[in-house]
Amino acid sequence: MQSGNSTFFITERGPDGNPMESKAVSKDRFFIVIRGKSRKGFCRGCIGRVEAETAGGELMGLLYGCGPNAGSPKSGGLVKAVDTYALTRYQAQLLLYVSSTSKRLELLSNPQLFSTICELSAGDLVVTKHKKGHVPGVVKNLMQIGKKENKEDLKMIGFQVEFMDNENDFLANKLAPLTILNAADIIQVVKSYAAPLGLQYRDVKSGGSRSNVVMRGSSMPSIGTSTRQVTKNESEQSVIHNQTLSTSSVPLEVGSLVEVVNNAGITVYGVIQWLGIPQGKTDIFAGIELDYEVKGCSDGVYKDQRYFTCKSNSALFVPITKCSPDSRFVCSSPVTKTFKTTKVPPVPPYEDSEEDAPPVPESQAVSLFVGKMKGIQGHKNSCYLDATLFSLFSSSVTVDAICNKPADKEQPITRILKSIVNRLRRQGFVPATSVMNFRKKLGCETFSKNEKDPEEFISVLFQKVLCIEPLFKLRSEEGTSQGAYTLQIFLEKEQMGQTPTVQKLLDTSCMSGNIKFETMPPCLIVQMPRCGNNYKMFSHIIPSIELDITDLLYNSPRECFICGRMATFECLQCLPDCKLQPGRIKQYCSTCNTQVHTHRSRSSHSPMALALPAGVATDAPLPRHTMQLFAVLCIQTSHYVSFVKYGLDSHSWLFFDSMADRYGDDQNGYNIPEVRACPELGDFLGQPDEELTRANPALAPELVRRLLCDSYMFLYHSPEMLVSEPNSGGP
Repeated sequence: MQSGNSTFFITERGPDGNPMESKAVSKDRFFIVIRGKSRKGFCRGCIGRVEAETAGGELMGLLYGCGPNAGSPKSGGLVKAVDTYALTRYQAQLLLYVSSTSKRLELLSNPQLFSTICELSAGDLVVTKHKKGHVPGVVKNLMQIGKKENKEDLKMIGFQVEFMDNENDFLANKLAPLTILNAADIIQVVKSYAAPLGLQYRDVKSGGSRSNVVMRGSSMPSIGTSTRQVTKNESEQSVIHNQTLSTSSVPLEVGSLVEVVNNAGITVYGVIQWLGIPQGKTDIFAGIELDYEVKGCSDGVYKDQRYFTCKSNSALFVPITKCSPDSRFVCSSPVTKTFKTTKVPPVPPYEDSEEDAPPVPESQAVSLFVGKMKGIQGHKNSCYLDATLFSLFSSSVTVDAICNKPADKEQPITRILKSIVNRLRRQGFVPATSVMNFRKKLGCETFSKNEKDPEEFISVLFQKVLCIEPLFKLRSEEGTSQGAYTLQIFLEKEQMGQTPTVQKLLDTSCMSGNIKFETMPPCLIVQMPRCGNNYKMFSHIIPSIELDITDLLYNSPRECFICGRMATFECLQCLPDCKLQPGRIKQYCSTCNTQVHTHRSRSSHSPMALALPAGVATDAPLPRHTMQLFAVLCIQTSHYVSFVKYGLDSHSWLFFDSMADRYGDDQNGYNIPEVRACPELGDFLGQPDEELTRANPALAPELVRRLLCDSYMFLYHSPEMLVSEPNSGGP
């Protein structure tokens, strides 16, 4: 069937699921440029076909464009093979129909979604970006777009989708006109034959065909084309959507996972966030937070009355008789099915003690902290404070001197903080009420209710609460010194590569600003660079487990970058030199300084003489001054979490979220904090530097990906140094 002069339905697919254009097997090699600067026509997001490969590791290929004529190559060029990602012919056809190069890369960064899109066929359910909302629809046909006038031409692939809208009534099936979408328009997929790894599923029979429903792990809905048929065994274990719920056999309550099926067979899934009788109704209704946005739903408001809060277009209110327990979660055993609700572990009573609790040792950290209702309970935008306190005080000994000040010299707010720290270390849990009392004493009302930046809280914590001198002093080019509690990285994005490390960011920032540390800091809190109003300048940052600041210390002996002898000169212009390890600080002895700068590309440099301490032998071994990473604060959509190193073992990492879950509604509920062990972080960071810089966060485990992509503050300490005792006289 043909639509227009250049769009065709795909009617035949090969055994690998790819469309078949001919019986001959395609040996063409395609690629997409994923990094590197624009070179001879190729830039990030461009798609090409390999024509030849050079001995120097470069690909010579044809470049495809963007827009309506993207299927016709417009030029040739060279690109480094390491800057590309190999594509199949079908993947290239799908991505060519995505006109935006940035959207191509964004889609490619989610390999699970992209691979599922590559396997779509007629009858699969998708959720798409359409107009102002997310709309479910069914794939009706796969379309070939464009003309193939030359053998190098490549037809693009799009999806003809039939929408299912619910503008007037959520449970009414409203068909929208068919339209052709590209792969980037699809945000969720339900495959008729796919099942996610690690989850149980059961067949959903619909119109005589079988379809496996994707689980909550993928946050996707399922669909049938006619009323669902239920076997005798199924009916004994679950409730049909139009039956009255038997609350005695399978109780539904706040936190229950449920499904709602309309008369057209469309099933949506969600979590009950509210139960009760709405104003103007006589029956019990359930307020359900759906797994995905649906046009026509609300953000928790029903008939002008708010019952809970969630994302817009995600709240559905229906009679409880329309709800069934979520049929996707089935037991593998033949026993009667049970349905999981949010269970909150009991918190044992706590008796405060005047004796200070030491940091939790490595051998006890997991048993004390890991689990739900562990860590510090979040409340009213407190995540910035919760994550910071947990990072500083749960296991680290760096700032532990603050707990050892004589009681007669403590301020009242310091005693409140000590009680929080002691309870955290003894019980592994601090309730939100204790933290709120502390927040109200911080001197500004906004600390008790508003979102805050950890930087602001850290300054108040050390200066006003603990009365500690600045953690370090920075010396400028002019010779003036200024104290600080956190160090903000300032640089231009062009100064760094695609995958910077914390070490390179710190070195480049300090050298660009020509600043040095006056002395070795006992604790260093490094803020990642920002870009305008955004928190992230880079898509991901590689943590440096060990931070070497030897070359950033003022008046400290340093090694020559070339020969290892005592350095007497430093050159800022050599920092980005691609022939001298770009990003590494360059200091030289007198001989090497002369030799390096005789090269014509460096003859215009202006190396500066280094200030050296008196009495240091030029041939004496020079020690390195290093600091160890002990915590990372991360931010995603204004929510802070933290990763904490709780021992010497490389796998001793914890992940903390003060608002990981919630019990009840906004008025009567509370947040459930959670601490998780994440030894996989040690495995990842233990890789060689070369492997780390090539790592793809999209392929990393969930917590590793969050650390790489969401990192905001890195906390380092010098194990042999302690923070000095607080001043007795206050700030």
